[in-house]
Amino acid sequence: GDHRQHAVVEQVIADLKNGPFAHAPSGHFQANAAWLALAALAHNLTRAAGALASAFHAKATTATIRDHLINVPARMARSARRLTLHLPEHWPWANDFTQLFDLVHGPPPTA
Repeated sequence: GDHRQHAVVEQVIADLKNGPFAHAPSGHFQANAAWLALAALAHNLTRAAGALASAFHAKATTATIRDHLINVPARMARSARRLTLHLPEHWPWANDFTQLFDLVHGPPPTA
């Protein structure tokens, strides 16, 4: 009910305060408004990525999603004009990352 919705709103506000809006970039309203719009967009994209990755990440904070799935300790290699992403061995979030990657980069649905 209303208590659950209130908790979700509180979590979003806390995520934004602890993340991109911790330091408003300017004393100018327009700059801060643009920064807040971009922060909200980044927040929503991060939450969507978490929801696609796993049930755990669907409920995790945006900071956890960033730590587990976005700030990935990986290495890029190029060979024969192809990029290869080398994920760390024994990385606990490999399955969640792979699920997110496959869902985002998979073939388009057939009509």
